[in-house]
Amino acid sequence: MPAPGLLTSPVLSPYVIATSKVIKCKAAIAWEAGKPFSIEEVEVAPPKNHEIRVKIAATGVCHTDAHAVNPCFKAGLFPVILGHEGAGIVESTGPGVTKFKPGDKVIPLYMPQCGNCKFCLSPKTNLCEKISKIKTPISDQDLMPDGTSRFTCKGKQIYHFMGTSTFSEYTVVAETSLAKIDAASPLDKVCLIGCGFSTGYGAAINTAKVKPGSICVVFGLGGVGLSAVMGCKAAGASRILGIDINTNKFALAKELGATDCLNPRDFKKPIQEVIIEMTNGGVDFAIECIGNIDVMKAATECTSVGWGSCTLVGVPAVSSAGAKLSFLLYKFSLFNLVYYGLAAGWKSVECVPKLVTDYMAKKFNLDALVTYTLPFDKLNEAFDLMHEGKR
Repeated sequence: MPAPGLLTSPVLSPYVIATSKVIKCKAAIAWEAGKPFSIEEVEVAPPKNHEIRVKIAATGVCHTDAHAVNPCFKAGLFPVILGHEGAGIVESTGPGVTKFKPGDKVIPLYMPQCGNCKFCLSPKTNLCEKISKIKTPISDQDLMPDGTSRFTCKGKQIYHFMGTSTFSEYTVVAETSLAKIDAASPLDKVCLIGCGFSTGYGAAINTAKVKPGSICVVFGLGGVGLSAVMGCKAAGASRILGIDINTNKFALAKELGATDCLNPRDFKKPIQEVIIEMTNGGVDFAIECIGNIDVMKAATECTSVGWGSCTLVGVPAVSSAGAKLSFLLYKFSLFNLVYYGLAAGWKSVECVPKLVTDYMAKKFNLDALVTYTLPFDKLNEAFDLMHEGKR
């Protein structure tokens, strides 16, 4: 999932354990594609069977949210409350909920884990049948499991997003889409584990399965890419190349584990040729975290013939480029391996709390990924900063 790095913090009232009443609060609504978010007062219905209402403390801003309102992508349903990288506190629970109680710190999960389906029971995937027909997490979690919404605004039904909708002071999620985390964890940091960090870190650890002593390259040094750098380092890579056209990102990338940082604009030849020369024939692992077709091509072509692998995390925006991408991947797959970083392999309910515990034990530097913290009503500005690549 493409790069985060910015946080918005709703203006929250003092925490109170509420009754099962409708709550009125602020939320950012996307009324239609290509338009700015509108901060509105919404009504959030109480949770139904096996649902939990969560008071959101902080939420990251991610390119996946931008894709959902970008006309270049397959549009979702509108109006909608986006957001999938949040953390908060359980406010109330619906009938049948036994694993959560008011006051628990939690992270909503866009990739659910029911624990019972054939996918959850298999070690081969982190998919879950709770995502309708295993299509995409973006388009298939626009309503609650019973087919209705918990959000209304101005008398209109508002759609959910990815089963999370964290761009609201309160949200309602299914029990299978929530992870209970360390009560001492800072919510304005661990919210990034909901998507950005876990995606990049997991792309290296779980999807690519980076080996000790290997040579890696990470394309794109936003929040996801920097997390991939940390994953490569944690896996024991001996050399980690970071690629980005924004040289302001290089210092942090090196602090987090990159051994070399390259700006493609500094070279007269294609960056894949530069990388091949620098690494005596190509890297062992390439991880692409941008979603640009030309960069995906570079990532596939700079790996070592015979055993090099490429993990594609970024999502290309232009559908007409699909044929070009399919062709280059076909050629590449004759000699190498291509992986797609679908939620980076974490079985969410069981793994997200462990990642939070590892963060609390200082096993990785999550704080470095937070570049700005803005109030909730500045959400549109947060997206502007993300698109500008400000760090």
